Amino acid sequence: MGKSLISNHIRKLRFNQDEMTQQQLADKVGVTRQTIVALEQGKYSPSLELAFRIARAFKLPLEDVFFIEDEQV
Repeated sequence: MGKSLISNHIRKLRFNQDEMTQQQLADKVGVTRQTIVALEQGKYSPSLELAFRIARAFKLPLEDVFFIEDEQV
């Protein structure tokens, strides 16, 4: 069975929200800009709490921001 990875639509959503910067999103959810960069690049999976804060910042359900991507092994 393959490993599951959490992916997201954060970059696309930022641009759809008046081209919100990484820093603006970071400030809204209480993390550093580097954390947002790592999330967008798939190098970091957020805690459940952070995932909800990000979804709330976009006024979207969690599933519209984050999704599970199965890695084929």
